[in-house]
Amino acid sequence: MASVPVIPDSYNHVLAELECLDPLLSALRLDSSRLKCTCIDVSKRWLALGSSGGGLNLIQKDGWKQRLFLTHKEGAISRVACCLHDEDYVAVATSQGLVVVWELNQERRGKPERIYVSSEHKGRKVTALCWDTAALRVFVGDHVGKVSAIKINTSKQGKAAATFVMFPVQIITTVDSRVVQLDYLDGRLLISSLTRTYLCDTERQKFWKIGNKERDGEFGACFFPVGKNSGNQQPLIYCARPGSRMWEVNFDGEVQSTHQFKQLLSSPPLPVVTLRHDPHYTGSSCSPQSLSFSKLLYLTEHCVVTWTERGIYVFLPQSLQVLLWSEVKDIQDIAVHKSELFCLHTNGKVVHLSLLPVDRCVERLMRRGFWTLAARVSCLFQNSIVSCRARKNLPLDKLEHLKSQLDASTQQDLAAQLEELIAKLEPLDSACSSRRSSISSHESFSVLDSGIYRVISRRGSQSDEDSCSLHSQTFSEDERLKEFPAHHEDEQQELGNNVSHASVVVEADRNETFLPFSIPLSFRSPSPLVSLQAVKESVSSFVRKTTEKIGTLHISPESRGKHEAKDDEQLPELTLNPVASPQEEKESEPQNCQLPEEDHLRNLKAATAETIAKLQDPLVLLEPQCMRRVLQEWLVHLEEKFSQEHSALPLKKNKTVCAEEQRAVLEENMQVAPADRDPADKEQSDILEDCIEKENTAETCVSKSMCENGTDVSVPLGCGFQLSPPCAIEPDVLKDLVELTTLCFELRVFSAGSAEAEESSEGSLPPAASGTLACRFMQSYFFLLDLKRVKQCIITTCATSPDVWETYIAGLKEITCHSPVALAMESEDMLKILKLLHDLGPWDDSPLLLAHAQRLYEKFGETALRPLIKFHPSILPSDIKQLCRNDPAHFLAYLDSLVKSKPEDKRPFLLRSLLQPESVRLDWLCLAVSHDAPQRANTVDEEGNPRPRSHLFTWGYSQLILLLIKLPADFVMKEKMADICKSHGFWPGYLFLCLELDRRTEAFTNIVHLDDLSLLNGEDGSIPETIEEWKFVLHLAQNHSTASQQHSPQNGIAVSNGGPGCPDGITVENIALLLAKAIGPTRAVPLLQECGLALELSERFTGVCEILRIAEKRQRALIQSMLERCDRFLWSQQA
Repeated sequence: MASVPVIPDSYNHVLAELECLDPLLSALRLDSSRLKCTCIDVSKRWLALGSSGGGLNLIQKDGWKQRLFLTHKEGAISRVACCLHDEDYVAVATSQGLVVVWELNQERRGKPERIYVSSEHKGRKVTALCWDTAALRVFVGDHVGKVSAIKINTSKQGKAAATFVMFPVQIITTVDSRVVQLDYLDGRLLISSLTRTYLCDTERQKFWKIGNKERDGEFGACFFPVGKNSGNQQPLIYCARPGSRMWEVNFDGEVQSTHQFKQLLSSPPLPVVTLRHDPHYTGSSCSPQSLSFSKLLYLTEHCVVTWTERGIYVFLPQSLQVLLWSEVKDIQDIAVHKSELFCLHTNGKVVHLSLLPVDRCVERLMRRGFWTLAARVSCLFQNSIVSCRARKNLPLDKLEHLKSQLDASTQQDLAAQLEELIAKLEPLDSACSSRRSSISSHESFSVLDSGIYRVISRRGSQSDEDSCSLHSQTFSEDERLKEFPAHHEDEQQELGNNVSHASVVVEADRNETFLPFSIPLSFRSPSPLVSLQAVKESVSSFVRKTTEKIGTLHISPESRGKHEAKDDEQLPELTLNPVASPQEEKESEPQNCQLPEEDHLRNLKAATAETIAKLQDPLVLLEPQCMRRVLQEWLVHLEEKFSQEHSALPLKKNKTVCAEEQRAVLEENMQVAPADRDPADKEQSDILEDCIEKENTAETCVSKSMCENGTDVSVPLGCGFQLSPPCAIEPDVLKDLVELTTLCFELRVFSAGSAEAEESSEGSLPPAASGTLACRFMQSYFFLLDLKRVKQCIITTCATSPDVWETYIAGLKEITCHSPVALAMESEDMLKILKLLHDLGPWDDSPLLLAHAQRLYEKFGETALRPLIKFHPSILPSDIKQLCRNDPAHFLAYLDSLVKSKPEDKRPFLLRSLLQPESVRLDWLCLAVSHDAPQRANTVDEEGNPRPRSHLFTWGYSQLILLLIKLPADFVMKEKMADICKSHGFWPGYLFLCLELDRRTEAFTNIVHLDDLSLLNGEDGSIPETIEEWKFVLHLAQNHSTASQQHSPQNGIAVSNGGPGCPDGITVENIALLLAKAIGPTRAVPLLQECGLALELSERFTGVCEILRIAEKRQRALIQSMLERCDRFLWSQQA
């Protein structure tokens, strides 16, 4: 069998033609050579097709029935636009330039009627139509650049008003060239012409040009609305640019960034799923595509779609991704509604495409009975099908049903490929239920949205309706959540009745056991043998859980004593008493070996109160060493109560597997309704905690002895985290424990009563050893730490120990490992994960958001950092710098995007708030001038002076550098920033700082070396202010000109500096002209003669001086004339 190229798993969407509109066009007689479709638009209800004969066909999308036919004698239909907020209105433009607005009267079941005919564009070609999103107003653009607005008065407001009130056409503007596209949103009209894009505020009649660079050709632009849960965030604008680029623009018309898709479009095209031909994928990359996007259309929630003569392209501009592109030839226009695309081809043919996830596409094809096409798509996109997200819609039984529908004689290759796909799904979807497994041949399970695994039986049917679960019933997720708390006692009784049945099943035929509902997602087998072994362990583990759960609920006093006595047995023998009475349970309660909470924590409470009282003493509070000694004494009591449970886990893990599984079963019961937990649940929890504590007592002693000997400072840190208290703690006590534990971490008190403790607190330990102790401390007492303070402490004091930060993040990840975001991270794309994060907010200052940010960065890299600016200030730049400590360039990109996301007038305030502490400014400045910067050899010569015109080089983070430099700072900070700028050759910043530090002589020297007269201007104070400064600059210019003339012949350059080749260079004559303009020619000439430079001046200087004298005389005469007129006017008023 020949190998077929498989599409990578990064592509999980596809364009599918699920309905063919050819019969519809044939019925409308729009498929002939005489009559064809000329324009198209779509809304929620209507598909509008304009024809070359002047007719407009309105087809109801629901069932493609009930059509309206509107005729026009004014020529062929060139444009049509449906009103989206009121689908009773449609606007039509004809080939003669007339615009007709129709009211369909569908609500009153009346005949459609014309309510407005505009002749404002008569004789011109209407190129764009656009409806207002709130009012009944149509915007019209034509080929000469004229844009008008037609306001409609509806007959719904009264027949008289509609008849006698006709609003005149409003001329919005006339742009410089043909209107390519119009778009409207929230009071703003977007006009895209052949040369540039304009933004118009139609209410206040204000206009903006977007960007400074013009273009030449058809380039579209569209609004990008924000999601419903985006708060006060304003919509964005995307404007097409040459070379497969897009501008991202804010709602005020300011260009935020430029997105380049040229390289991303080198990927091979994805096939369009259609019945017309089999989908084909080559897998070979093509050359980068430099395209011009004639129109941009907003599609669904995150996408922008466009097209060229080659194909259709769908972008995710916010994350700079290409969702897909497919080859579709000869497209004239596209109309979109949500995820539907209606493509009008140049031959008049209309194709209906849908943008769908691959699994939904396969599911719809199967629903329509297109088995062969569904199988081919599944094999092509098998990497996406295998993902957990796709498996929710395509469980294993559906794929096996699909395989059964293929013809075994003629479709052997396709069936074999589908067989391989099903084999890849077995380790996760049906590891102990596939017919190829040696365990069972009747069960599988699917994954619900919450992550719960739902068991499905295939004994009698392959449908979900006939499937059975653990008790031969099918429970949906909602039903389980409803029934479990309300019928808790009933479920216990039911489990008790089914105990013997479960035991028989295990012993008689282990192949008939059912899968548990909590198989971890990490259950992936590298080989079939390992997969089967893991399945057997999972099944036996589930049986043990069920048995032990029942035993915990209904255990007799005798068996409970036996269980406590047999600590060394891995699976204790349980004597079940299914009909135990409540009285017997009450009698067994006093035998619980766990101490009451008051007795259990009495010593720790007393030590905590005593420590807090000592810390309030000023003599202790103001002396760090005294504080450390007090905390070390308290830490002894904390370790005695809480450290033993945690430290014993990695030493003898095999003995605590049973207890951990008991905990998992009980937590599964208690998590259903924690607010309504009854006393019986609490009793069960206490019993479980007591058993675990007793089981680990011996192991704790071993662990403590090892720590006291101090023989293993660098013990592996893979023993997990203590994320919750081992027993119930009162809120007030917990608050005090958290305060003292966090204070221990901040003062580096990580252990009690040992040499390591003293060395760590005094800072004499090596950084590696101190970091190891800090990691151990976090793992042991993570549930007692103030995570915000710990994060700040790590950033400020543990910068040299990256393991500490990694341990902190690992703890946060463990807390959030079962969150919806962590589960979605495996299968969803980045935008969906970010939306889920936003929906779970507000996060405020929760450090848990850092765990999700770390996961995003690990999976998507630098692309994931830019969207994180939306979570500021929950995530700060200092946090991102820790995440990107191995790649500072990623941090710079995030910081630059964060600053640019604010308006220009608010950027300094934002940046100043982020510079905590102030020393961070120098670190950020060093990063900014050393990344995406020109080579130092190009900006600084061998003597350390600026190279000519080197200040004109492009610096990637020039805006960020200038913001950092221009923020208020003390004298020492400015000097350090000036040294950094000079050493890296960032001359604009260096000149600014020299003027700020009043080092004007140094600034003028560097300006002369840069050889740019425009730097001597009065805007920033760089123009000489005194006669001495003018003399100094003139002598610098004279020396510079002499040196340039000496070097020019050696380099073969005939044009001298300041000559025709460099008219704005630093020369004596140019400085002299600047001097004459500043102080006047009358004073300038004597000064030049005093400096001995009069002979070096040309006739040009003399001519300019004469012109300046004439202008000065005329100015004086004009002023004198104005004063005389004012004087005569004032005297006449007195008379």
